[in-house]
Amino acid sequence: MSAQINEYRGNEHRAERIDLAAAFRWAARLNYHEAVANHFSLAINESGTRFLMNPNQAHFSRIKASDLIVVDADDPSTLEHPDAPDITAWGLHGSVHRRCPHHRCVMHVHSMFATVLACLKDSRLPPIDQNCATFYQRYVIDEGYGGLATESEGERCAAQLSDPAKKVMIMGNHGVLVMGTSVADTFNRLFYFERAAETYIRALQTGQPLRVIPADIAAKTASELDDYPEQAEKHLSELKAILDDEGSNYAQ
Repeated sequence: MSAQINEYRGNEHRAERIDLAAAFRWAARLNYHEAVANHFSLAINESGTRFLMNPNQAHFSRIKASDLIVVDADDPSTLEHPDAPDITAWGLHGSVHRRCPHHRCVMHVHSMFATVLACLKDSRLPPIDQNCATFYQRYVIDEGYGGLATESEGERCAAQLSDPAKKVMIMGNHGVLVMGTSVADTFNRLFYFERAAETYIRALQTGQPLRVIPADIAAKTASELDDYPEQAEKHLSELKAILDDEGSNYAQ
């Protein structure tokens, strides 16, 4: 096992662990999880190559801060550790953290409405409401699905994420990958992307013409929301307060 990893599980990076554990718990509550699949990760070094991640095959609803493991994207022997991430988590998250240090936190889920959007021949998200406008010109559509996200597939996906402004990848035939500067920033973006995708899919189901926001207004709205003060931090803070009020053990 690699000597480079000395805090594989435990309480180092405690604040980051607590935030990430809270995000797992709330993702499960919102039904964003899929059995014991899918992964969240958070970089803990400047280059982004060492990151916290959920242990393999752990249900989001049971993950605690001390359960999170440390993965080194430059050290394949990471996969020899107990509860090491599976090859798809290693391939996708390792590749993004290795190639894109500007994306400090990475969340990959198969949430229902984002995945439905990813299954459409045209996976664009038109700005039909304020939430949809949040993502105007801020996502990438991956149209080259190549099977499970092993290392080569992860590298192919990561190669499309060099633009720091593009913080969502709609993974065609797969799901969604959401990125950000922190757990709060990324989870808030994941929440609103799923809400936006739901609005769009439900609007399509009516069969009625869509009221699409003009491009200049959509761009203005997206820019304004980029700079909206403290929303992501307050969102996660409130979620942690709810979990604390309920006596959750997520922070242990």
